[in-house]
Amino acid sequence: MTDHHSPHPPHGSDSSDSSDAEAEAGLRDRWHDTLVAARAGAEGPDPLPYAENLLARWAEPQRRYHTTAHLSTVLDRVDTLADHADDVHAVRLAAWFHDAVYRPDRSENEERSAALAERALPEAGVPDAVTEEVARLVRLTVTHDPADGDRNGEVLCDADLAILAGGPQEYGAYAARVREEYGFVPDEAFRAGRAAVLRQLLELPRLFRTPYGAAEWEARARHNLATELELLTSSGTG
Repeated sequence: MTDHHSPHPPHGSDSSDSSDAEAEAGLRDRWHDTLVAARAGAEGPDPLPYAENLLARWAEPQRRYHTTAHLSTVLDRVDTLADHADDVHAVRLAAWFHDAVYRPDRSENEERSAALAERALPEAGVPDAVTEEVARLVRLTVTHDPADGDRNGEVLCDADLAILAGGPQEYGAYAARVREEYGFVPDEAFRAGRAAVLRQLLELPRLFRTPYGAAEWEARARHNLATELELLTSSGTG
């Protein structure tokens, strides 16, 4: 983060600010196109204020991993898996809302995020059936365990978990950001809690349910999870 007390911005901040602005502009465009498509020809209010509200949520200061960068990545992965979805517009809306409410010290984030979608989307002109599907998908990210044949759920969960299949540097950065989000948790307690999450993921019969995810991401994700678990348990009680 930039030191707001420093009278001089760090070198490169102008280009960084510019790229951040471009990224946000791209996200606004993606929100606009997704919302209009989800309306299926129905009239509705200007999409921009909804985008601004969501982007402000994704940029809250307590976030280190669950940021607009994560949102962009999940949307990119949904694009990769789009052909598998039954309603890709609903999946994209669910990606926007799935961590819209996020406090690392609370356990009801997914429920609150789903409730936010249930309030905002009808007002934004989205049909009730699509709103219900978006809220269902957001709640599914509690377990990342969609039922067989739940193609929308498979796409969203695979897109959300795709970071687990990153290269060593990308996965290391992800794990470090997760630790930063839980900076208020002492090391020993964090190691134990994180290890439990990793074991839970490794015990799933499959991390990825789409054919693409299974082929491209499964093996590398399991290697990354097992490696992190080994590091956690060798450095303390896991």
